[in-house]
Amino acid sequence: MNVAYDLHIHSSLSPCADNDMTPNNIVNMSILKGLDVIAVTDHNSCANIQAVLKCAKNTSLLVIPGMEIETAEEIHVVCLFPDSEKASRMQSLVYSRLPDIKNKNEIFGEQIIQNEYDEIIGIEDRLLLNSASISINEVFHIVNHELGGFAIPAHIDRQSNSLLSSFGIMPEDIDIRCVEISDKNNESTLLEKNSKIGSVKKIYSSDAHHLWNIHERQYFLNVEGLTIENVINALREEII
Repeated sequence: MNVAYDLHIHSSLSPCADNDMTPNNIVNMSILKGLDVIAVTDHNSCANIQAVLKCAKNTSLLVIPGMEIETAEEIHVVCLFPDSEKASRMQSLVYSRLPDIKNKNEIFGEQIIQNEYDEIIGIEDRLLLNSASISINEVFHIVNHELGGFAIPAHIDRQSNSLLSSFGIMPEDIDIRCVEISDKNNESTLLEKNSKIGSVKKIYSSDAHHLWNIHERQYFLNVEGLTIENVINALREEII
């Protein structure tokens, strides 16, 4: 079955996201736009995922626990997890590797933790917009092999915080099965410069920081059935 997806969405926990990106608003806007599956991927944290999961319960929308990790190389990696417990384990590791720098709301924005009623239950004081002292190789190993999740280099067509902007090439020592492209119009140029991109899957997610950024029903993934396991398996499958 083909399912409409957006696998890179930020909540109000990400300081650069709008405060209207509450759990209920994300779920309801995604349903309104006709999506079947989303992933909430806040910067270096998954503290709002439980609330989003509860909001989506008894709806048609599948929510995948996720996180956008900034590695030591300043590369953003979208990480998808089979369940919230695995996501929390990765969050604990990332938190232990983040520099102890306090957030400044007036500069970076608030880092709001909410419940399923969109009530504020906490504020994350540590600045999440930082590189964790964890390499991209380690992220891929832990997420893909230890936690049963799936790691995807984020927005590889951008000039900052991307795999290609940092390395210039697709590294041979990382088993990359899928990459995210933020603008599909850039795909042909990427393929001309990096032929290896043609041999991996491509996804096109919004990296939404505002409700209106969430994708319409425009990009699809073929899955066996609408479950987290099936979505991850579909992304993991090699192109033949």
